[in-house]
Amino acid sequence: MSAAFVGGLCGVGRFNLVKTKRVSRVQSRVNRQRVRVKASVAEDVWNVTTVRKDGIDAKKKVAVIGAGLGGLVTAMELLDAGHEVQIYDIRSFPGGKVGSFQDKDGNHIEMGLHVFFGCYYNLFDLMKKLGSFDSLDLKEHKHQFINKGGNVEALDFRMGPVGAPFNGLKAFFTTNQLSPLDKAANALALATSPIVKGLVDFDGAMRDVRELDNISFSDWFLKQGGTRGSLERMWDPIAYALGFLDCDNISARCMLTIFQLFAVRSEASKLRMLEGSPDNFLTGPIVEYIEERGGVLNLGRAVRNIDHEIAEDGSTDSLFRNHFSESSTWKLPLKLTGIPVTQILFLGIRVTGIQVAEGPKSVPVEADIVVAACDVGGIQRLLPESFRKYEMIDNIYKLETVPVATVQLRFNGWVTELQDEEAMKEVENVAKARGLDNLLYSADADFSCFADLALTSPTDYYKEGEGSLLQLVLTPADSYIPMPDAEIAAKIEQQVKELFPSAKDLEVTWSNVLKLQESLYRERPGADPFRPTQETPIENFFLAGSYTYQDYIDSMEGAVKSGKLCAAAVQNKIARDL
Repeated sequence: MSAAFVGGLCGVGRFNLVKTKRVSRVQSRVNRQRVRVKASVAEDVWNVTTVRKDGIDAKKKVAVIGAGLGGLVTAMELLDAGHEVQIYDIRSFPGGKVGSFQDKDGNHIEMGLHVFFGCYYNLFDLMKKLGSFDSLDLKEHKHQFINKGGNVEALDFRMGPVGAPFNGLKAFFTTNQLSPLDKAANALALATSPIVKGLVDFDGAMRDVRELDNISFSDWFLKQGGTRGSLERMWDPIAYALGFLDCDNISARCMLTIFQLFAVRSEASKLRMLEGSPDNFLTGPIVEYIEERGGVLNLGRAVRNIDHEIAEDGSTDSLFRNHFSESSTWKLPLKLTGIPVTQILFLGIRVTGIQVAEGPKSVPVEADIVVAACDVGGIQRLLPESFRKYEMIDNIYKLETVPVATVQLRFNGWVTELQDEEAMKEVENVAKARGLDNLLYSADADFSCFADLALTSPTDYYKEGEGSLLQLVLTPADSYIPMPDAEIAAKIEQQVKELFPSAKDLEVTWSNVLKLQESLYRERPGADPFRPTQETPIENFFLAGSYTYQDYIDSMEGAVKSGKLCAAAVQNKIARDL
């Protein structure tokens, strides 16, 4: 049997004509989402999510729509549990928002800049399982800010053997990114936040953080005594890097979730980057694992529809016969009176498969289970209108996305080498590469964060005879999306040289611009309750993807965690039905 996952672009086409079979409808939906959000165990942030594998001897056909991290991880877990898995994605390469591919000239093109925080416990566990963890290069333990004129400041967490929270206090008290007045106000704001409570009561502090979802980080920070200067010079670049929004528009919950982790565990604020491209060192090993276990990736295959049956009025026919085995003691026709809720909760709609594009036509693919591992835009286009009768699913349409553009600029020298002009031009040997080998933030450019991939990830990004390959994230990119690529590249080159005036004579030898109209879900104030859980009110239809609810933010870690939670929900549902 097979399952369908939706991820990345969800494998979804732009049209959504769903062929439904009218059966009987049972209107029985309990809104469990908000209960689950409030009942989340805060310490789960630290734990690696496990998926039940033993004691369930029921092989299912699973169709996975979307080959992003959420879909790929769900597929891995369900293959390990013995199911038959087919994955579909409209893109020609796997990975969704963390995917990469090579152009005709061999340049590696990424969907975005990917940095691995030390609190990515589920992702690190996955990479260790695949044998790819060693491809992550640990960077110096500081977060660097590049200001106009080549002025480099930092939050420097290095403090010898001393760890959290003291290294964090040292980083904030000693940074020159803020004025003395802003630093004092910043200290006051953080000292009166849930972060301090979290040092002795992590669960309680995380509950307090969850309650701050309805307020922006700016509003919360200013009420706590923080200053606008702190927001503009330090917190905005960090907010842009985390959620592609500034502090005025991002939820306080999102920002404080990260700060809470940084304050409690020393490794949480450490940064790692892949030694090369995601295709070779992140998604590649996952795909290999899936295919070795019989999973099939159908790339370049859009999923146009979800086939399903709808039950009405409590009458009985094939829907009930599908749900109850022929040996069941239930007599048909059934009456609803007296049937336990656990046996009728999901009888409203049942998914039977998907419609997959094959040229201009669509071909049906039967599935016992369908997993939609999409991004927000993809899932909103994919869902049949009939599914929206359930509040949890209808709430998905209250989520919004943020546009982003990723710009790559290759230079004929080392842009971030600020001291030695001769070294800046030494490009013939990677061993002599010079500059800032780390994630970089800026409050003085339209790109919130960037890195020189020729330094941070040289295996695939250094080219002999060439220098820096800057990868820069423009967010939110509303004003850039309609601009021609060449115009964007020229404008960003100018901003780079304003940050690094020592590089004014270097030339761009190659550039690329990749635009995503729909990237991360917009973690605006008040949006968190609209995130769906992985288990839906439709008995054999599940969700994955970093926008779905998990104890983290929309990120690579969130995507992996969502995939594990989705697989766990599938397994638990199968176990209940045995």
